[in-house]
Amino acid sequence: MEFSRLYHSIQLLLLMNPERRAKYIKKHNIFKECGDNCMFMFRKIPIYPQYIKCHNNVRIASNVTMCTHDAIHRMFNNIKSEKVEFKERIGCIELLDNVFIGTNSVVLYDTKIGPNVIVAANSLVNKDIANGVYGGVPAKYICSINEYKAKIRNRQKRINENVGDTEEEKNWNFFKKEHYL
Repeated sequence: MEFSRLYHSIQLLLLMNPERRAKYIKKHNIFKECGDNCMFMFRKIPIYPQYIKCHNNVRIASNVTMCTHDAIHRMFNNIKSEKVEFKERIGCIELLDNVFIGTNSVVLYDTKIGPNVIVAANSLVNKDIANGVYGGVPAKYICSINEYKAKIRNRQKRINENVGDTEEEKNWNFFKKEHYL
């Protein structure tokens, strides 16, 4: 592992605040670009971080992998009958304004996400996506951002209708109503 990537990964590991991690990445020019109001829960820096651009209001949850390369060339180059030397495939990832990427998702190289996209947890983004909520392997369109906002507002309203002194009690009472009919 390259020393600077190792050093920066250790620094990210020590920063407990995800907004501070984003500011660190921006300050040290680890990504090609990093906009304002970003939050990064991940702590490992991809092998080629200079191929990643994050615009404004990008939120990345924990254990998200941004893969800017593949290693298929190594397998191809070990096939004795191959006469051509294959090179490593490296590509760019661009996250436009207002993007959220859920936990354990993978973003492959040569993809552009956004603007205005939510990627569900455990999804694989292997092509350009924009304006909506996406999820699955590979990620597919689920609904519009406005439909999702309405769903969240409705859920919050129903939680607040529950009796409870604290937010925690209200959430548990909502959970019981929804799951223990």
